[in-house]
Amino acid sequence: MSGEPKQQQIQELSQDVLSAIGRQSEPRTEIVTRRDIRKYAIATGQTERKYLDGDVAPSMFHLALFWDIVELTDLMPDGVSVDTLLPKFPLEKAMAGGLELKYLKPIHPGDELTATRSLIDIYLKQGSKGPIIFYEVIMEVKDSFGNDVVWEKTTRLLR
Repeated sequence: MSGEPKQQQIQELSQDVLSAIGRQSEPRTEIVTRRDIRKYAIATGQTERKYLDGDVAPSMFHLALFWDIVELTDLMPDGVSVDTLLPKFPLEKAMAGGLELKYLKPIHPGDELTATRSLIDIYLKQGSKGPIIFYEVIMEVKDSFGNDVVWEKTTRLLR
């Protein structure tokens, strides 16, 4: 015996799970502050003055800007908040599968940004150690004039 828990066998995804494809979050709007940019720049080890002074946001800043702010009791055991965009999956061990980012416009203090997330795909593959569920979420970030700022596609795997 290997000591690993037995992998759940799944041959296909339920209609309840698949019906979540196309689900979209409510738009979330945040105002970018110089202080938030500076805190993020310091926390992520940025060295360029423009980031440390908060003149422009470094890459990946939008992720922290739009994270859910929840109480500690509302976090899962791994420290992540529950993503209400997603259905209840039959597999729960999450792993990163990929991240594609397109930065279309710099983010500056005072920008009013709105993010919308969409669940665009869910599919099942059989791996060498059992089933793997993949799901893809797109986040689109726009400024107050409707201009595209960031486009992001995240792929996650569940085992």
